[in-house]
Amino acid sequence: MAYESDKLTILAPAKVNLTLEILGRRPDGYHELDSILAPLDLCDELELTATAGSELTLKMEESDGATFGGRPPRPEDNLILRAARLLREECGGERGAAILLRKRIPVGGGLGGGSADAAAALLGLNRLWALNLSTDRLLELGARLGSDVPALVLGRACRMQGRGERVTPLFPEGAAHPPWWLVLANPGFPVPTRDVYARLNMKSGLTPSPNPGKDTFLALEMGDVERGVRDLRNALQPVVFAKYPLLAVLAEALTEAGALRALLSGSGASVFGVVRDEGRAREVENRLRMTMGPWLWTRAARLLPDGVMVAHGPLEARV
Repeated sequence: MAYESDKLTILAPAKVNLTLEILGRRPDGYHELDSILAPLDLCDELELTATAGSELTLKMEESDGATFGGRPPRPEDNLILRAARLLREECGGERGAAILLRKRIPVGGGLGGGSADAAAALLGLNRLWALNLSTDRLLELGARLGSDVPALVLGRACRMQGRGERVTPLFPEGAAHPPWWLVLANPGFPVPTRDVYARLNMKSGLTPSPNPGKDTFLALEMGDVERGVRDLRNALQPVVFAKYPLLAVLAEALTEAGALRALLSGSGASVFGVVRDEGRAREVENRLRMTMGPWLWTRAARLLPDGVMVAHGPLEARV
């Protein structure tokens, strides 16, 4: 679909892994995953402007307390530009764009910030450049960029399998469900994903759940957080907590502050606590900051399990 404007803004939601099973190592060197993943109302923002030439540029701004750890990633290494180049290579032509990233999701925090930005770039540039690629095609391109990218292109609560390339929506598009509220906490340092997976000992008895995510799916559908917290699981958590004991302390502090349960998201470093409602989320966040101190990055956030495709909802592009 073509647009008269040469500029649009698109939001890139963060994610949490409500369940994360590691089923084994694949022949291609990746690990076989099985995860229930859901987007959040914590979003980066990409401002995309079409340019006359073929140059792709990226500027980055920190906002809302999300920092680059004192050293912003080099633009040429950013997944946004990789996504833009991949999209252009696949479709041909000499399209250009100037991209401004307003960063709100902590970097290297297990909340999918870089992957969310890449997914938003694919979705947004597909519109800006009037490429009209299907969602299935964008999912294929996203899988080339990173394990979380296809799920975040889909933009809905989903089951993610394989190395992340197979994503299945949990609910019909547009289905409304009572939201879950979380309190997020990030210690201000990244956890290298590659190092975490290198420390996994697949022979030490990672035992996947026999029905991965079944209770989580039902709990999301009903908005039943008490039931949902029973099924929360992250197979990477013992490995990460063993190397970074502060994260175990944060998880414990979340439960002591009133969260029903706390869990590592992805490979970390962020942890999240599930709470009953928005009011409780604000209370838990305040108690956590009082306990741990003002240095800790925290956010009360809402799960978005009801479909947030680019055509509507929080991923709506503003032209």
